[in-house]
Amino acid sequence: MLPFWIALQFLSSLPVRLAGMPPPQAMGRSLLCYPLVGLLFGGLLWALNLVLAGTPALLHGALLLAAWVLLSGGLHLDGLADSADAWLGGFGDRARTLEIMKDPRSGPIAVVTLVLVLLLKFCALLAVVDSGHTQVLLIAPLLGRASLLGLFLTTPYVRAGGLGQALADHLPRAAGWGVLWVSVAACLLLAGFKGLAMAAVAVLIGAGLRRQMCRRLGGTTGDTAGALLELLEMAVLVSWAL
Repeated sequence: MLPFWIALQFLSSLPVRLAGMPPPQAMGRSLLCYPLVGLLFGGLLWALNLVLAGTPALLHGALLLAAWVLLSGGLHLDGLADSADAWLGGFGDRARTLEIMKDPRSGPIAVVTLVLVLLLKFCALLAVVDSGHTQVLLIAPLLGRASLLGLFLTTPYVRAGGLGQALADHLPRAAGWGVLWVSVAACLLLAGFKGLAMAAVAVLIGAGLRRQMCRRLGGTTGDTAGALLELLEMAVLVSWAL
């Protein structure tokens, strides 16, 4: 259970606190639990959606989105903001891009990116609530966090040392691919062929974003991983709502 608690502490704002630093092997295995954390988030959002039944649509969507952001503590939105600033300000230069990502300040492009992503999520949530087909509340967080596992399985981590390096170095690769296939099967069970289509959307979006990371940086960082998750969740939500 330790890898699951590590994953939950890292990915969520839920009150999980581990005593001391876990061993590197447990850190690597925690990546295998990321899709499970996503499914937990989805279950909480789905339950909240039921509780909010009958609430005015705009408020319903806003509360769902607020809960979604609060569950992760804005962790991945921070990575998206840093990546947006770095991609524009780096002018194609690897070293400058990495340097800008380390700057805690957010520029105008970060603000615009966050507003657009959250606006698209909000509008997609309104459409989902209106349709009543709310399985995507389970599928989008699952695929978002499974994408982090897929990214670490296929992409070098470019910052030496730190948490990301420990995750990458000690990830059980064969088990990781197995977890990804189980995640796809879960999408099929939750929503049939539409769930499978959403998994395909996630693969296509994830592959495209990974390609951009590799071209600019030669791999991934914690910030670009967070950006991948946020953009992929948004794409899945919008695709479902169309």
